[in-house]
Amino acid sequence: MADKPRLLDQVRAAIRVRHYSLRTEQAYVDWIRRFIFFHGTRHPRELGGAEIGQFLSHLAVDRNVAESTQNQALAALLFLYGKVLGQNVGDLGPLIRARKPRRLPVVLTQSEVARLLGQLEGLQRLIAELLYGSGLRLLEALRLRLKDIDFERLELTIRDAKNKTDRVTMLPQRCVDPLTAQLRLVHQLHDRDLAQGLGEVYMPTALAVKYRGSDRSRIWQYVFPSERLSRDPRSGVVRRHHLSESAVQRSVKAAVRRAAITKAASCHTLRHSFATHLLENGYDIRTVQELLGHRSVKTTMIYTHVLNRGGRAVRSPLDSSPTPISHAPTHTN
Repeated sequence: MADKPRLLDQVRAAIRVRHYSLRTEQAYVDWIRRFIFFHGTRHPRELGGAEIGQFLSHLAVDRNVAESTQNQALAALLFLYGKVLGQNVGDLGPLIRARKPRRLPVVLTQSEVARLLGQLEGLQRLIAELLYGSGLRLLEALRLRLKDIDFERLELTIRDAKNKTDRVTMLPQRCVDPLTAQLRLVHQLHDRDLAQGLGEVYMPTALAVKYRGSDRSRIWQYVFPSERLSRDPRSGVVRRHHLSESAVQRSVKAAVRRAAITKAASCHTLRHSFATHLLENGYDIRTVQELLGHRSVKTTMIYTHVLNRGGRAVRSPLDSSPTPISHAPTHTN
């Protein structure tokens, strides 16, 4: 009789059956492991809601984690008990919640964006232009497939984005020529892979079953493929994945320094700047919400607080004063 799978292997199996992403799997397994070690390696069957509450309070008080981090840990443990162990966790006890910090996003001016883009070239510049020109998250840009680009309608279709939704956003006219050139390179690379008996690309599990053989199709190839082949950590299949996030992040950070921009700008700052500049140009907030893929307009409204119009669009009384104010130095005896 075969041995029963270890707990974390059961967690991985339950996650994969539900087609969760590899990142979610890694995060959930990590939180469950931390929970077990926090309680002296006791088996979770011996624990319950009170112990979950103690662990989450420890994260908030001792580890000073963000609210989103605490929520992710809770989701992992609820998954463990509900989907793997089949237990009701019950009352979590006097749980201390992590406080959600109220921070405004970093936004670049249009001249700063131009300086930043001017410090990039080639593939890195094209990706950065899509982040700013289409309002994409970095991973959304890197996960683009050839079939997601509509040059005639100047549209990009973002598949399976945050919150498991699809959306359509604009393709900047300025990106058409460099993107067309990039696709020619992708075609050549894919043809070379096929000639070597390769050419397979990752497919979402449900689609891989529904469209058998499509993983070698040209239209499913990534727009920004990696230069190297890699082994899928789940299936062990050797494939060409998309470009690494860290490679783009390093390039953008270096460009920020070269452009002498003193803000803590990153790849995601370009998405923030996209939203803010659209609102500055008078576009409706609901339109911006749809382009960004926000579930609630409340999320999009954060950008109304960083518009380039002074504090809450209020004009300072100093600027309204009819009397010229001298800046000459004063002397006191």
